[in-house]
Amino acid sequence: MILIKPVISEKSIAATIVNKYLFKVAKSANKHTIKDSVEENYKVNVVKVNIITVKQTEKIVKGKYKAKIKGWKKAIVTLKKGQKITGFEIKEGK
Repeated sequence: MILIKPVISEKSIAATIVNKYLFKVAKSANKHTIKDSVEENYKVNVVKVNIITVKQTEKIVKGKYKAKIKGWKKAIVTLKKGQKITGFEIKEGK
């Protein structure tokens, strides 16, 4: 399983305007396997893939305890102009 889940945040939703989509991916994934997986799962054409490794960090919990937050890998996938992945759209409210 290469694609773990899409990253849904304000910044990632704003990036969809320029055809960029963010995904949390497996640590063993590389650009070629990510490209193939996105094209197969979402039936789109991938132009470019950028990978960022988010490092492990420590967080202080309840003022005195330290907890480790695991590191993970994210991929920024750029699609061919005019194509979209459903689920990343901004829904207009009242």
